Amino acid sequence: MSRKHRVQPSGTTIVLEYDSKVLADNPLGDPHLRKLAVWLPPGYDSGAVRGGRGRRFPVLFDLVGFTGSGLAHVNWRPFDENVPERAARLLADRRMGPAIIVFPDCFTSMGGNQYVNSSAIGRYADYLTRELIPFVDRDFRTLASREHRGCFGKSSGGYGAIIHAMRHAQHWGAVADHSGDALFDLCYYTDWPRTLNELDRYRKRRRTPGRVDVARDERDAAAGVDDGRVKRFLEHVWAKDKLADSEVHALMNLAMAATYDPDPKVPLGFRLPFNLETGELIRQRWRRWLANDPVNLVASCKRNLKSMHGIYIDCGWRDQYHLHYGARLLSKRLTQHGIAHVYEEFDDNHSSIDYRMDVSLPFLYRALKP
Repeated sequence: MSRKHRVQPSGTTIVLEYDSKVLADNPLGDPHLRKLAVWLPPGYDSGAVRGGRGRRFPVLFDLVGFTGSGLAHVNWRPFDENVPERAARLLADRRMGPAIIVFPDCFTSMGGNQYVNSSAIGRYADYLTRELIPFVDRDFRTLASREHRGCFGKSSGGYGAIIHAMRHAQHWGAVADHSGDALFDLCYYTDWPRTLNELDRYRKRRRTPGRVDVARDERDAAAGVDDGRVKRFLEHVWAKDKLADSEVHALMNLAMAATYDPDPKVPLGFRLPFNLETGELIRQRWRRWLANDPVNLVASCKRNLKSMHGIYIDCGWRDQYHLHYGARLLSKRLTQHGIAHVYEEFDDNHSSIDYRMDVSLPFLYRALKP
């Protein structure tokens, strides 16, 4: 048995169902009855006394990455630890104190979301802040204030953590951003050509050798409006049991479009940042994306960021989505505006980096402990 997997107090994981009013009638028709996992640290039950009083604990919300859900982080894992096991080990090793960890399910039929409100996907920022936070504070012995509440995540979850520090600081006292989406000109822009190629398979008219009437073919696509191919692509992947890598990445970019540039007046409820026929960038649409890029939000969100008791950011310097450049620029912007934070890099890529929680969870606990 490895050091990581030695026998130790493991705490208790509870899985509840939460019926969300915020997610009811969401535009994608996704379920509003969601499972919610909550990990209670060792000693939680022994601290309870009659009347519901007893020791109270800081609380951390785990925001998972794209295609993930909170329950995935409490599942058994081979050769590794799930998040409750990791937290229990860190607690046993006295690297952090006891905290409650919450695992929300924010999965969507678009593959996930960025933990923001979108008229094309749903109100997931409100789901977290207006529903789950009060629910957890009411049903568990949390230290029910922002000074003792934090969130953390990787990739889309890392984006969610830093964007909540920027826009919803009244709810969070500290955040940890692992390899979060940032510097969209590198992490998204450069990935769109293969998404355009994937969507091209679903255009109305099949391509044939010979003359091409580009003006006719781009009529709708030039305005960032779906000409039918996005709808056909989504219907195709939603009917499949297994998605190809190119389909997953295309779905991700479409989910980002639905997040950053929703428009209820157009088909599917969102616009695209590229001309589907010519591949030209539609600058008006891309500006909507850039307005949500963390590196562009530091100045306007300076007051909220300065109110944080802790901001932790890290990224592998071999990240295959080029997110280390966004992380570096984000750290640079924070420094330029006098915002305290910790930024670290490590020798790895974007995949299977949960071990970085060995750094972030103790950091968050120290920032939020009573």
